Amino acid sequence: MAKTEEKKGKGAHSYNAESITVLEGLDPVRKRPGMYIGTTGPDGLHHLIWEIFDNSRDEAMGGFADDIEVALLPGNRVRVVDNGRGIPVDIHKQTKVSALETIMTTLHAGGKFGGEGYKVSGGLHGVGASVVNALSTYARAEVHKDGGVYAQEYSQGKRKGPVKKVGRAEANGTIITFSPDPSIFPDTNFNFERIANHLRQQAYLVKSMRITVIDAREQDEKKVKDTETFYLRDLGLEAPSMSFYFEGGLVSLVRFENALQKPIHKNIFYVEKATNGNDYETVEVALQYVDDISSRILPFANNIYNSEGGTHVTGFKTTLTRTLNTYAKKNNLVKESEDSFTGDDVLEGLTAVISLKLREIQFEGQTKAKLGSMEAQAMVSTIFGEAFAAFLEENPDDAKAIIQKVMLALRARKAAKAAKDSILRKGALEGMTLPGKLADCQSKSAEESELFIVEGDSAGGTAKMGRDRRTQAILPLRGKILNIERARLDRMLGSEQIKNLVVALGTAIGDTFDLSKLRYHKIIIATDADVDGAHIRTLLLTLFYRHFRAVIDGGFIYIAQPPLYKIKKGKEIHYAYSDEERDKIVGKEAQVEEITETDTEEEVEELEPSTKNQEPKKSKISIQRYKGLGEMNAEELWETTMDPKVRILKQVTVDDAREADRIFDVLMGTDVPSRKTFIQSNAKAANLDV
Repeated sequence: MAKTEEKKGKGAHSYNAESITVLEGLDPVRKRPGMYIGTTGPDGLHHLIWEIFDNSRDEAMGGFADDIEVALLPGNRVRVVDNGRGIPVDIHKQTKVSALETIMTTLHAGGKFGGEGYKVSGGLHGVGASVVNALSTYARAEVHKDGGVYAQEYSQGKRKGPVKKVGRAEANGTIITFSPDPSIFPDTNFNFERIANHLRQQAYLVKSMRITVIDAREQDEKKVKDTETFYLRDLGLEAPSMSFYFEGGLVSLVRFENALQKPIHKNIFYVEKATNGNDYETVEVALQYVDDISSRILPFANNIYNSEGGTHVTGFKTTLTRTLNTYAKKNNLVKESEDSFTGDDVLEGLTAVISLKLREIQFEGQTKAKLGSMEAQAMVSTIFGEAFAAFLEENPDDAKAIIQKVMLALRARKAAKAAKDSILRKGALEGMTLPGKLADCQSKSAEESELFIVEGDSAGGTAKMGRDRRTQAILPLRGKILNIERARLDRMLGSEQIKNLVVALGTAIGDTFDLSKLRYHKIIIATDADVDGAHIRTLLLTLFYRHFRAVIDGGFIYIAQPPLYKIKKGKEIHYAYSDEERDKIVGKEAQVEEITETDTEEEVEELEPSTKNQEPKKSKISIQRYKGLGEMNAEELWETTMDPKVRILKQVTVDDAREADRIFDVLMGTDVPSRKTFIQSNAKAANLDV
């Protein structure tokens, strides 16, 4: 008992004031970066650019700027320029240092709290510039203001010296340059296309704002680093660049999103209106229906894209459903016996952009993925509801086409539900809860269970023999599955292969989908290394993206990487996963020719090192080129593709869901010219085995 008390007392004394750590300045950001930018992966890395850009964009929203440039520089630096008012450089009364230094080095400091700096803004926490500064090895702020140029440099959030006047300015504006810290971000490579897509979107949201993005990473470093030119585009660089300027606003954005689709009505609905005559708070909505089964809703609050939606989206969906039901019944466009439209019915084929501006705005989290302002729902409901009801009355042809589209969705939903219920009911009655083609694993734990989806019965048979029966299940597919890009649920479930896959996963599909019932936490697509294999893989990814998106988001989908070559050097056996790896294994002395036959081994000669007074000896190297998984025996397939200790798997992720959605439309949709253009434009980047 005494020992217990002594131990308890020691523990109590060890937890005192000295145990409490106080992080000063920007140290909390470096200690827990995920709290401020969401992640230190690619999303968080690019979020650094969005934070700086948002400050420039807020100047444009306030009418103080109309020209922004974002440039990627050598040395992994980013340069953001705007022609706004310029960050204040005079001494801040509270901090006793320049306002510029305060903004760049202090959390929760900015012109968006007191209400005097901006009518509305995207940033509200006052952490944008300071967080970027904290997570950068180098940062520099250059302010052109009131005839002077002022600059200050930083490293990991700490200033290198005071703000200094370094020249004379002809106009006002701000230049922020930063380089992300590789000790924070595992990968510091920026994606130019991702940046361009994001900035294009922003140009639609602020009418008459020009945005230029330049990839100057291959330029002479001194030329772009030491330039006194305000905008790099004025240097006449031969570098990839894009410029965006749209006067049509959200209507232009809807047209862009629907460029690959067939509209079902001519006029695009659009409304922009202030609430209660308050110019600071406005609702802007544009929408159009197309001949598609997917929906695309792009919600924004103070020009921040809300990937997880929020209160404005809730208000929009509720009002859309109510308004279409009211109009259809009022104008006798539906029979009284017909069911009312549901939210899913009215969303099918819809492309809509919702842009809300609020002076006092609340997001759920620093990354602003979801709007939390409760008044937003009522604002959108009132303004959008009145305007959309008027649009339907004033455009009867458009209204009729929309109602017909929604009616088609309602009937298809009911047919799909009946088909799905029938399939599941029959399976249960026949006692076949799992498809006969599935060779299931023994384990009942989803966490350790793996499902290999393999191409063809031959590969399926080999995989069944070579697998670890305890944890690995095999589901062979015969040929190419149905392209589900434009197929409704009832037609999908009429496909035996898709039905088998749905039942094997265990999650169900559609409105009864339940991720918690997923039977395998590794779903591995294993197809042949040829064009047909790539096509099958794309069809499967389309199915998962459209109907099992949560499985991808959960990190459960993988692509197997089987070897391309088996190489025998004497008694040694090596496997090569690329031509480069093959050449490295074989050695420079051996001359390897391209192998076109799949069932043969090619022999090449390799010179062994010579000894004194002896000629170099020649040894044989045999190379077998695998064209399909079925060519491997069970042992080879296990030790190269299925053994968790040595195999290579690529996890499937969706970094940019909207861009992925567009690419699936191009590759798997009905617009042949667009698909041809996409393939021609990206052919050089493709890794094909023909």
